[in-house]
Amino acid sequence: MDIQFNTANQIQAGEALEAAAREEVGRALGRFAGRLTRVEVHLSDQNSAAKGGSDDIRCAMEARPEGMRPLAVTHDAADPAQALRGAAQKLSRLLESEFGRLDGRR
Repeated sequence: MDIQFNTANQIQAGEALEAAAREEVGRALGRFAGRLTRVEVHLSDQNSAAKGGSDDIRCAMEARPEGMRPLAVTHDAADPAQALRGAAQKLSRLLESEFGRLDGRR
């Protein structure tokens, strides 16, 4: 499973943030690693640093399961770590549902 990490210009992306994103994705989606080709993570600030505000950091995550359409989720939070955690949990539940549905048909 390849993990691609991207940020918008307003987010200060460093090695620590990228490592945290990879760790969170690995923890939440590790059990699906054999069934996913790629996971894309994108962090952005919805109203820019100048305006501020709560829950303005958005994490969009897209998983690409082998032989299936891509599945995507978003989560808004007050800081990047919370946004990453929320999106990873949502994506985990979505993948569990999709794979469960597929496995139930077989």
